[in-house]
Amino acid sequence: MGRAVRACRSGSAAVEFALMVPLFIGLSLTGTEIAYMASVQLQISQIAVSLSDNASRLGQSDNSSVTPTVTEADVNSILLGAMKQGSSLNLQANGRIILSSLEYDDFTGRQWFHWQRCKGNLVRSSAYGPQGAGLDGTTIAGVGMGTTKITAISGSAVMVGEIYYQYKGLMGTYVVNQPIIRSEAAFLNRDDRNLGSRDTNGLSPNATASSC
Repeated sequence: MGRAVRACRSGSAAVEFALMVPLFIGLSLTGTEIAYMASVQLQISQIAVSLSDNASRLGQSDNSSVTPTVTEADVNSILLGAMKQGSSLNLQANGRIILSSLEYDDFTGRQWFHWQRCKGNLVRSSAYGPQGAGLDGTTIAGVGMGTTKITAISGSAVMVGEIYYQYKGLMGTYVVNQPIIRSEAAFLNRDDRNLGSRDTNGLSPNATASSC
């Protein structure tokens, strides 16, 4: 009787299948999560590029030689557009958009953030410092995630867009533990722009500022 039981193989396929199913499911879920996270990373990167690119296109819109020609309303519209672009990710609730104007200070020869505006509920700060950084005792050598840094030249500015996003996994924290995704982009101003003096905030105050 014992020999007959040991020799029986009629249910072996079912047993093997039952043992392998959890492994296959785990691999499938992991692959799906990784692919989705890569897609989210790409979207965040594209939003950062659009943010900086659109901000760099804000040109001189009037003949004023006293006040900056780029306004708070202009910047607010750029930030709102980035939020709309990230609406499918609920960027407002789960992210933070930071737009900074990197400029060259002729008096000290330093790079500094003349103004900085933010939007989004996630609590995060710029990796380079707040508004005024570079002239507040800190040093900004330039911006960029690579070894070659981007710097501003006299009379112009670099629009630096940074986005932080709290990733929400398809499977919760089963595969990844909801990391913070960060992306940035920088574009030199494409048009002439009245930057204002160093003792102003660099933007005409025609709307409520999206302060950081």
